[in-house]
Amino acid sequence: MGLHFARPGNRFWRALHTAGFTDRLLQPWEGAALLGRRLGITNLVNRATASADELTPDDLRRGRRRIEGKVRRYRPRVVAFVGMGAYRVAFGRPRAGAGPQDETIAGARVWVLPNPSGRTAGYQMPALARAFRALRRAL
Repeated sequence: MGLHFARPGNRFWRALHTAGFTDRLLQPWEGAALLGRRLGITNLVNRATASADELTPDDLRRGRRRIEGKVRRYRPRVVAFVGMGAYRVAFGRPRAGAGPQDETIAGARVWVLPNPSGRTAGYQMPALARAFRALRRAL
């Protein structure tokens, strides 16, 4: 679809709203509205996939270098990764869990959130919203 978190069943936009990042439920085509709230979205790997398991470890490690460059350029205070599995592989942190991480990227704090895909059965919507809300409160 060419949009972030646009697949039917993805709960990203609902989790973002429920956590208080937005004052209303945004649709995937409204992603640019996040910039007005000083939030940005980018991809670890810059190609569309139907699911995260289509990405190879090499894809994720190359994505890490790309993200590190973006963080140095834009200087956010916090970088949040949506998807623990991708973060673990890309950054070589096999035991990383959800929440704040010990490392920084170019001075930015690192936070990991669960994948909001409807396929992630381990995080039902209330737990997903709590994870997103914890990030918002930490900001």
